Amino acid sequence: MASLIAVNRVHGLLPTPKGGQTAIDKRPVAGPVGVGPLGLEGDRQLDTAHHGGTEQALYAYAVEDADVWAAELGREIPPGLFGENLTTGGLDVTHALIGEQWRIGEGDGAVLVEVTSPRVPCVTFQDRMGEPHWIKRFTERGAPGAYLRVVQTGSVEAGMPVTVVRRPTHGVTIRQTFPRGEPAVMAGLLAAERDGEVRLDPEMRRHAELAVSRPG
Repeated sequence: MASLIAVNRVHGLLPTPKGGQTAIDKRPVAGPVGVGPLGLEGDRQLDTAHHGGTEQALYAYAVEDADVWAAELGREIPPGLFGENLTTGGLDVTHALIGEQWRIGEGDGAVLVEVTSPRVPCVTFQDRMGEPHWIKRFTERGAPGAYLRVVQTGSVEAGMPVTVVRRPTHGVTIRQTFPRGEPAVMAGLLAAERDGEVRLDPEMRRHAELAVSRPG
């Protein structure tokens, strides 16, 4: 059964190379943490032009993908190092469908989230990792993790079960949209939205429309 390995919240603000600050330093917290429409209670996103909001309320990364990186880089990749809020185990985040829904926990207090888009690596992430050509390497690996919107609020904590409760029929995965989806794939995603099967993040819709409009 899939579960939450860790729930990670901002630990402290770090300086950026350009003199600003970043809240990418997420670390595991014990006990239940409230989840609202904008994510974890007590968490922060400073670069709100590129992070956060209802369509990127939470960021999930699979421990299995983190373990692959740990082996390749020869260093530990602890929960939260990639800036993720939710570190999952037993869940194929890379091949989750756009619009797929997960229930975290059980009963009336369970949280319901929906997969919206892949994470796009940035210079802040590269600086955080301190690895050469990190943006390029992370992109080429094709395991970006998934941003989530919150459909039903509640609270989460490490050890809770994660259950996939809805999978759209369009078949378009996080992996297929990252970094650039093929025109036919993205056309299928747009068709699914027109049919009412999925509600796309506006940025994902724009991404799909650009892909479809590219010359053959």
